[in-house]
Amino acid sequence: MKARITITLKSGVLDPQGKAIANALGALGFDGVEGVRQGKYVELDIDESDPGRARDQIERMCEQLLANTVIENYQFELEAA
Repeated sequence: MKARITITLKSGVLDPQGKAIANALGALGFDGVEGVRQGKYVELDIDESDPGRARDQIERMCEQLLANTVIENYQFELEAA
């Protein structure tokens, strides 16, 4: 199965990289850009055909390694490969 995982900072957590992106866009002439939040995208294939077990594995991967759940949220989609 293929998993597509999106990891974003929780609201209220400062995002200095997002701020830097907003500033750079402004410097390039893209006016009116505000509230830029930066995140991560992870795509992976797992050797699992059962959707329930695949979801459990992805949840554990996110909780144990891919996301810092103190400051980040994650969501994912699964698709049969």
